[in-house]
Amino acid sequence: MDRFHELRVFVAVAEAASFAKAAGALPSSPPAVTRAVAALEERLGVRLFNRTTRRVVLTEPGVRFLEDARRVLSDLETAEQDVRGEARDASGKLAITSSVTFGRSVLQSIVADFVAAHPKVRVSMMLHDRIVDLVDEGFDLAVRIAHLPDSSLVATTVGEVRGMLVASPEYLQTRGKPRIPPDLKTHSVIGHVTLLTGGTWRHVDHGREGRVTVQPIVETNDAHANIALAEAGHGITAVLSYMVTEQIKASKLVPVLETFAAPSVPVHLIYAQRRIVSPKVRAFVDFAVPRLRTKLAETGQSRRTKRAR
Repeated sequence: MDRFHELRVFVAVAEAASFAKAAGALPSSPPAVTRAVAALEERLGVRLFNRTTRRVVLTEPGVRFLEDARRVLSDLETAEQDVRGEARDASGKLAITSSVTFGRSVLQSIVADFVAAHPKVRVSMMLHDRIVDLVDEGFDLAVRIAHLPDSSLVATTVGEVRGMLVASPEYLQTRGKPRIPPDLKTHSVIGHVTLLTGGTWRHVDHGREGRVTVQPIVETNDAHANIALAEAGHGITAVLSYMVTEQIKASKLVPVLETFAAPSVPVHLIYAQRRIVSPKVRAFVDFAVPRLRTKLAETGQSRRTKRAR
């Protein structure tokens, strides 16, 4: 049996967590899918799936093998495109992920322009407020706002964002503007589970890290909700700079305690390191990097590129 076919079947079953669903996606018949996986397991000498009447779960060797199988199939697809002369013509499905707020505020317009410029590419943009494993979850690219650990990912740094506090002009006119971080204790603060963890705002005070803890009047896990509450005059909230560029330009929100800003955090466009980079990934990187840098530069961000190892 064709080894590449076995790999495709294995990946399909792993992603669907079902032999029947994998058969429908390939398309193939359930018996043919079962035979392909059985042949692969026999050749490798390991069990790749634990099967019950209700679910199919990867074994530990299966989890490790899945990453390699995906990489081999991706390299095969790219090599075939190169031979056919399609390397300059990006096509196929491109899976991208970012945080919810960054996706809505920045990435979605870039993706829309990219699709218009590359009509043969179908983009799947999944927004998650958690760290996504690109390889295990089948993503081609991600935008990550963080200091990256050493890894096998290729990272292009497109800028930085900084933590800041904002409030509406109406709120500040009524309650006054805080002058030093402890003044926050006398204000209405709209909390965020990540940006104000435990009601604590971390900042830089004369070159040294400081923190002040407050009791939020309301706490959410959605930056858009916090921004809306702040715009409506309900209090002061913590955001990342890119989130409120338009609101500050329109004078709907005003920065608070600017001289005590939180440390900056880098923004990266990352993808898995492979011997051959697929045309669709290469096309998106080339298209998105300058546009991301321009958008982030509007909030005073820096520019540099690196490779994460």
